[in-house]
Amino acid sequence: MANVAIELSTPEVGQLGDVVRALRDWQHDASPLQLHPGDLGWFWRFGAEATAAAVRTWSRGGQILAIGFLDGPEMLRMTVAPEVWREKELAHQVVADVSEPERGVLPAGRVSVETPDGTRVQDLLSEVGWSAGEPWTPLRRDLTGPVEQTGLRIEVIGFGQESEFTAVHRSAWGSPRFTDELWRAMAAGLPFTDARCLLAYDDEGGAVAGVTVWSAGPGKPGLVEPLGVHAEHRGRGYGMALCVAAAAELKKLGSSSALVCTPSALAAAVATYRSAGFQQLPERLDRTRDA
Repeated sequence: MANVAIELSTPEVGQLGDVVRALRDWQHDASPLQLHPGDLGWFWRFGAEATAAAVRTWSRGGQILAIGFLDGPEMLRMTVAPEVWREKELAHQVVADVSEPERGVLPAGRVSVETPDGTRVQDLLSEVGWSAGEPWTPLRRDLTGPVEQTGLRIEVIGFGQESEFTAVHRSAWGSPRFTDELWRAMAAGLPFTDARCLLAYDDEGGAVAGVTVWSAGPGKPGLVEPLGVHAEHRGRGYGMALCVAAAAELKKLGSSSALVCTPSALAAAVATYRSAGFQQLPERLDRTRDA
């Protein structure tokens, strides 16, 4: 395969299943935090066509070697297959593709790439002058042991129950954009097969916090993304309790661990996850090109 060219492409909607399967296969507890099927699943609220348009794949001989996801026009989140983690040929191809705007990955100007620690891609970006960008804090909770009870009433939200969930999310994030229609589009997406939306209720029966958890399959790390507490109910421990419930739900789905990654600047979020039994991992940095 050494003489077979590496091909950069944007998948069709019908090819997204291959992308999601590859991302599931690549998840391992021994690996650093990396692009997860749940990252695509959360973006799927904008529809399958938009999700396909935001994905880039690097393949050789029909085999996907690397996957990138445009989480906004100037931010590419990506990972590579375990067997090519340190491959130079792939790294040089990816770095060339993300560096040259005419190749259709990232535009000219200030842009960022997130790739797992220890990949040759990350090393090479630094070598060719991409600087350290925004710091992120990954956290992990092992799920091989028992997960404690929270004492809160927790409900799994399905079709027909989305209005309460979306209302909590809009309040938690101060954004009117997450509508019932977007929730339904997300819930119809391929990654949501292994996902659950949870709502936490207070003693009066009011919805106070919501979270979505994404399994990558039994024995693989699951993702918590996103978690938020209603603006009128903060400071009462609901975030921590729901985070524990999220870990318990992932354990039910067979996940080996629960992962989350938050901007390091959000110290309260980091503290919430730590209080819920998540272990803080070494900080990671995006790679940024200023011009």
